[in-house]
Amino acid sequence: MRPNPVKRALQEGHPSVGTWLSMGSITAARFLARAGFAWLTIDIEHSLVDWETALARVPANRHDHIKRVLDNGAHGVVVPMVNSRAEAEAAIAATMYPPAGNRSVGGSVHALNFGTTAGDYFARANDEILVVLQCEHIQAVDDADAVFSVPGIDAIFVGPNDLAASMRGKDGRPPGGELSAQTHKRILQACQRNKVPAGFHCTSAD
Repeated sequence: MRPNPVKRALQEGHPSVGTWLSMGSITAARFLARAGFAWLTIDIEHSLVDWETALARVPANRHDHIKRVLDNGAHGVVVPMVNSRAEAEAAIAATMYPPAGNRSVGGSVHALNFGTTAGDYFARANDEILVVLQCEHIQAVDDADAVFSVPGIDAIFVGPNDLAASMRGKDGRPPGGELSAQTHKRILQACQRNKVPAGFHCTSAD
């Protein structure tokens, strides 16, 4: 099974820069893959893109969604809106074969997608699949240490828009810039305490 260079980089403490792809276009994926990004996440949550991809954000934290993208050949999965330790544990379990998790043993595309046998894939997938959980709600921030300390998390990725929406006041107004910055800092500090790499959507490399 091919090793996962993004997972290795994160484990070694190196930054890893990638981008979201919302177009169901092979050409767009090829251009972005050659633009210098370390990874592309095919966004299945907020786009019309189908399920065949390398690193996919599933529509929801559901066992069947996670199983489907992995059995279709994804080398990693991004799970949105993980707000509690129980939800984090469920997401991690869905990505791993027993005894570490409860991923169903099946599928027939291992040789095609990973250049290996089914037996080798089953033996190595738990070590190579990248698992990224999204922190997108103030509940997850308040319970960050409980959530981020779940074994098997490769990175925490902040969803700033949904996070801001969860912090709206009774008048429906979003939080101010200072409160948002403080909240983002809390997430980063919790990631550092639990030795989990942190990721964030940004519009500039600066």
